Amino acid sequence: MKKSSSISRSERFARKVSADVAQFTESISFDWRLWEYDILGSIAHATMLQKVGLLSKKELRAIIRGFDAIGKEIAAGKFKWNPALEDVHMNIETELTRRVPASGKPHTGRSRNDQADLDIGAKLHTGRSRNDQVALDMRLWLRDEIVLLLGEIADLQRALVTLGKKNSDVLIPGYTHLQRAQPVYLAHHLLAYVEMLERDCERLWDCHSRVNVCPLGSGAIAGSTLPLDRVFVAKLLGFVDANGKPQLTQNSMDAVSDRDFAVEFCAAAALLAVHISRLAEDLILWASTEFSFIKIADAYTTGSSIMPQKKNPDIAELARGKSGRVIGNLVALLTLLKGLPMTYNRDLQEDKERLFDTADTVRATTRLMAAMLRNTKINRAACAAAASDPAMLVTDLADYLFQQFLTPRTEAVAHELLYADQYAKNFDPKAKFDPATGKTNHPIELPTEAQEDDLLCPPHQIQASLERFKADRSVFKSEKEFLKRQGTEAVQNYYRFWLKRYGVNEGICRAKTRAYLRMRPYHKLLETTLKSCMTKHGISEINSQKFKMHAYNNTVFAQDFFAEVSKKGCAAPKEDVIGHTLLLLNKKKGD
Repeated sequence: MKKSSSISRSERFARKVSADVAQFTESISFDWRLWEYDILGSIAHATMLQKVGLLSKKELRAIIRGFDAIGKEIAAGKFKWNPALEDVHMNIETELTRRVPASGKPHTGRSRNDQADLDIGAKLHTGRSRNDQVALDMRLWLRDEIVLLLGEIADLQRALVTLGKKNSDVLIPGYTHLQRAQPVYLAHHLLAYVEMLERDCERLWDCHSRVNVCPLGSGAIAGSTLPLDRVFVAKLLGFVDANGKPQLTQNSMDAVSDRDFAVEFCAAAALLAVHISRLAEDLILWASTEFSFIKIADAYTTGSSIMPQKKNPDIAELARGKSGRVIGNLVALLTLLKGLPMTYNRDLQEDKERLFDTADTVRATTRLMAAMLRNTKINRAACAAAASDPAMLVTDLADYLFQQFLTPRTEAVAHELLYADQYAKNFDPKAKFDPATGKTNHPIELPTEAQEDDLLCPPHQIQASLERFKADRSVFKSEKEFLKRQGTEAVQNYYRFWLKRYGVNEGICRAKTRAYLRMRPYHKLLETTLKSCMTKHGISEINSQKFKMHAYNNTVFAQDFFAEVSKKGCAAPKEDVIGHTLLLLNKKKGD
């Protein structure tokens, strides 16, 4: 009887699964997007296995070369995903196993089965389960998604501030119960959303701290008897706090079944979506003929299939509608988790589509809302006409009466307010008011223009709020935190260097940048050691290609170089030493 060829099924099963079952259980159709994080996590795991003696240096080099080739194929869209292998993890691991046999070279003329017991690629799964591997990949992916979302929220904040700044003198009615209440400055209204978004940023950074915890090494449920170095892996992958302390999960059973971090992100994203939905609702009302406060550019509106006069604010309407989708994803995740026994269950495969969709939706919505606001104009005349409604000054009138008489008779004030419309329209400054009788019998001085500014939200306060976001906080909290975690301008330039030179996916660029931050203190050491070894071995000039050949062929020159680097205190993995020495050589060429 033919046995299953699927590694995920193992040799325990005598038959392959049916086509319907394979289609029902596969997740490669959506979890393929974790590929870069799966490769990064696998390289870190392999590096750790070599460090603790479970892989040789030669095997590690072969594995890394195999991953590099696979990663380039995936990035170029040339990799063939196989649904029979269920998910991204098995697809990549199986391909690595096929490509990297015991010799470290591709298979040539020998069947896969002949080499099954010799393949180096298969050793990669040593000390690791798909359970902790999935948890790791999701955390790596979400960690980067949060940072990207924070940047997009900051951009939406900028768009709101810019619109408010350009129209800082525009008054509009403020509403309660969708009824005109009191006049406010347009900028004041827009800045309310900036504050909401700032709280969203704070929640997301708080969530980030709990996402940024390394679960690798937890195994399927109870860890491993192998001498795994979890701290080393956490440092390689950047799972450290602001002080550089490694962040590790403390309970293996919790680590493989925990999806709190996903729920927490979806909850923060749902609240962000609600805030954007509220903003969208205001914009939809303001763009209507009944309000006509704003005009949205044609590029961000649509027409009607039958009514040529229509100009519909579809972007804002979809932003409002998509909040329900994001809230639904949160409820779906909570429902998914509520009845699960410990620990990992296949139900958890259903978490990814909800998580991916939430991140995609809020990021796209945030970006488009920012772009739409930058292409929105204020109808000053319509705003001024609406804000001139005298009935909206009733509260200010009540405050004035209290200031005039200190202990006003409630019925007297109520009487004046009850007829506020007529009072405001037919006000006679020579009339007199007797607080004892509640009748008008002495002059009332209405607030001056300066006093009205104080009764409203005054321009100087609006200006101060605008400047707080524009000048004093030239970058928002989220961006400051991003720069703090990502490093200096030099590090940002290094990140862009990878994007420009290799066109690598952003996730890999960030991983390389984190490696750069770890290696940066050793750059001078690498340069001086390289020069001394060149002098010792009579080498007058060396380029990156020659150095690579020396390093990977383990020449006497390379042995001396690595020995000296290690002796002088650089404890980084050999692959990092090679990579950053090559970087230094390439930079000298002006690459």
